[in-house]
Amino acid sequence: MELFDVYPLYDITPVSALGSTIIDDAGKEYLDLYGGHAVISIGHRHPHYVQRLKNQLDRIGFYSNAVQNPLQKQLASKLGVLSGCDSYQLFLCNSGAEANENALKLASFHTGKSRVLAFNNSFHGRTSAAVAATDNPAINAPINKQQKVTFLALEDIASLESELKKGDVCAVILEAIQGVGGLDEPSTKFYQKVASACKTHRAVLIADEVQSGFGRSGEFFAFQHHGITPDIISIAKGMGNGFPVGGIMIQEQIKPSYGLLGTTFGGNHLACAATLAVLEVLEQEDLLYNAAGLGAYFREVAITIPQVKRVKGRGLMLGLEFDFEVGELRKKLIYNHHIFTGSAKDKKVLRILPALNINKAHLNQFFSALKKELS
Repeated sequence: MELFDVYPLYDITPVSALGSTIIDDAGKEYLDLYGGHAVISIGHRHPHYVQRLKNQLDRIGFYSNAVQNPLQKQLASKLGVLSGCDSYQLFLCNSGAEANENALKLASFHTGKSRVLAFNNSFHGRTSAAVAATDNPAINAPINKQQKVTFLALEDIASLESELKKGDVCAVILEAIQGVGGLDEPSTKFYQKVASACKTHRAVLIADEVQSGFGRSGEFFAFQHHGITPDIISIAKGMGNGFPVGGIMIQEQIKPSYGLLGTTFGGNHLACAATLAVLEVLEQEDLLYNAAGLGAYFREVAITIPQVKRVKGRGLMLGLEFDFEVGELRKKLIYNHHIFTGSAKDKKVLRILPALNINKAHLNQFFSALKKELS
């Protein structure tokens, strides 16, 4: 049987990894500044993380949500305290797409309405409603286009208010930092207007923190830079450091009932152990502080490089904008300098999404390589 060929692949085969280093089958070492799409939040093979999973496997790896799993309550408690969102309820699933799918479904249940407002260059996943709310027609199949989604421009307050006044909007879904879209951000004024308008017109505000959450922006959640309180927060990517985990955090006014949402694998014992390990390392190693500090350092150095037209993002969710497409630059960084970076829908943006425990030496290694390729 052949693999279904949907991924363009670099000719690199990783066989091991440690910290921010990836080692391929030829023994070459690579600096990982992309973290597998912002998934590796505390570094590859962090000893606390590895031990947590091994210990859990020695007990029980999986059983269904038909029985008690105290790890879920431990996770909810720890997450609530560290994020400052302890008044929320937690539903666990397996991925960012599933998180956003459940968030949109729950918003529709709660309001009795079905239309969604999303934003230009957004990316919320590849499942039914999540992909319909993603601004990429190439991945939106006819069956997905049956969803009712209206796309707006960031900062367009007049259109936002006009659409909400129609009364049929169940949810507004918004990334505080657009990941795949290219690191664009809503202003604080706009995000706060979205939050207040949702309350006025009985629409659910979904903060998509799938990529920007768990400390990546320098705050636990990127929406916290703007002083708002979403109704639902979707999470995934960095929360499991490579173990498939996702979830939604739900405000108290949205009430649960048996069978309303469900999942086979979500919140399993290993998933909870992985996420608890990440939370413990984030706290013990003060990684939000590290992300904020290194983000500021990255920006200071990057703006001195003449070819960099703009530095985008916050913390360690960063982008460098050039006046050329960065595909060839990424290849040169990988093959000539052994550094992994990322791309975006905006092909002129180079994305940097490293583990939150990298250091200045890692960033200096990147800048040295970048300057050589740009000279």
